[in-house]
Amino acid sequence: MSSVAPVRSSRDGSGPARRAVRALGRALHFPITGTARGIRRATHAHGAGESGLGKLIELHAINGAGDVMITVALASTVFFSVPTDEARGRVALYLAITMAPFTLLAPVIGPLLDRLPHGRRAAMAGAMLTRALLAVMMSGAVATGGLELYPAALGVLVASKAYGVVRSAVVPRLLPPRFSLVKANSRVTLAGLLATGAAAPVAAGLHTIGPPWPLYGACAIFLWGTVAAATLPHKVDEAKGERRARLSTHEARSRKPGLRTVSRSVLCGLLANASMRVLSGFLIFFLAFLLREHPLAGQSAAVSLGIVGVAAGVGNAGGTAVGAWLRARAPEGIIASVLALTLGVAILAAVFFSGLFMAVLGATAGFCQALAKLSLDAMIQRDVPEAVRTSAFARSETLLQVAWVLGGAIGIALPLNGALGMAVAAAVVAAGTTMALRGLLASPRHHPGSPRPRVA
Repeated sequence: MSSVAPVRSSRDGSGPARRAVRALGRALHFPITGTARGIRRATHAHGAGESGLGKLIELHAINGAGDVMITVALASTVFFSVPTDEARGRVALYLAITMAPFTLLAPVIGPLLDRLPHGRRAAMAGAMLTRALLAVMMSGAVATGGLELYPAALGVLVASKAYGVVRSAVVPRLLPPRFSLVKANSRVTLAGLLATGAAAPVAAGLHTIGPPWPLYGACAIFLWGTVAAATLPHKVDEAKGERRARLSTHEARSRKPGLRTVSRSVLCGLLANASMRVLSGFLIFFLAFLLREHPLAGQSAAVSLGIVGVAAGVGNAGGTAVGAWLRARAPEGIIASVLALTLGVAILAAVFFSGLFMAVLGATAGFCQALAKLSLDAMIQRDVPEAVRTSAFARSETLLQVAWVLGGAIGIALPLNGALGMAVAAAVVAAGTTMALRGLLASPRHHPGSPRPRVA
C-alpha cells in the first residue's frame, strides 16, 4: 500500500479552481505585459536593441512623461487658478525668475558637459534625480503659488535642458549599423511625444485628487528615469577619438569656441531653426493668454487651449514621422521649404485671423519645426567631422533652447491682439526663411566643386 501514489485533490492547488485563477490572472495581467512587450519590440527594432538606442528611446519617453506632469502642476498654479491679469503677472514673474537666469546658464551647459565626455550616463541620471527631488520640494508650494516655487522651477528647467543637451550628444554613439542619425533622432523624438500625450491625461486625473499629486507622479517617473539612465550601455561614456568642437569661422588663434558654425549652410540652417524655436515659444505663451481671454467659438478656455495644443502635437509627430521617411534628402531644401510653408500660413493667420487659422498655424509650426530640426541634425552629421560631432550637437541645442526662451518672453510682453500676434509670428518666420534660403544657395549641392566644410 505504501507504493501507491496518493490521490491529488483540487485543494492542493492543482485543480480546476487553481487553473481558473491562473487564467484570470493572466487575462488581467496581459494588457500590461502585452503593451510592455509591444513597446519593447518597437523601440528595439532594426538593431536598436543591440546598439543600446532602444534604451535611450525608452529613457526619453520617461523624460517626456515626467516633464508633462510638472507642466500640468505648474499650469494649474501659475495660469489657471487666478484671473487673466494676475495670471499674466505670475507668468511674467515665472519667466523673470526662471527663464532669465536660464538664458545666462544655457550657454554654459554645453561647454560644461564637454568636460564630462566619460560621464554622460551619470549626467543624465543626475538630471533625472534632481528633478525628482525638486518635484517633491515643489509639492508643498504648488497649492499657494508662493515665491519658493520659482527657484525650484528654475532648477527643473536647467536639469531638463541639461538632459536634452546630453541626450542629443549621446545619440550618435548608439547608432545601429546602416542607421542614419535623422532616423534615430526621429525615433527618440517620437517616443517622447507619444509618452507626453499618454501622460497628460494621467496628470490631469492626478490633479483632480489634489494640486501636489502630479508632482508626486513626476517624482516617481523621474526616479524610474534615474535607474534607466544608469543602465544605458557603457559605450555612452566612451569618448575615444572625440575632441571639442570649435564652432567658429575664426582661425585657430581663437581660444574660445563660438556659436558660429563651420559652414554657411549649417550656420543658416541653425539660425533658421532658431527662428522656429522663437516661434514655438512665442505661440505657447501668446496663445495661452489670448485663448483664455478670447476662447474659440462655443468652447471654454481650457478646451480651446487643448485643441490648439493637440493640433501642434499632432503636427510635431507628423513632422517627425515624415522626417524619418525622407531620410535627410537635401536637408537645406527641406529647411527652406518648411519655413516658407510656415511663413505662408502665418501671413494668412495675420490677414484672416480666426480660431481655425490659429489651430492650423499651431499644427503647421509643429510639423515644420520637427522637419527642420531633423534636417539640421542631418547637416551636422554630414558636414561636421565625427571626432567633434558630439560637441557640435551640444552647442547647437543650447542655442535653440535660448531661442525658445526669447520667443516666450516676446509672447508675454505683446498685447493680446490676435492679428498683431500673428504678424509678429510672420516676421519671425520671415527672418528665418531668409536665412534658410541663404543656406540653400550656399549648400554644397549648389556649389558641387567646393570642398566640404570642416570644423576649425
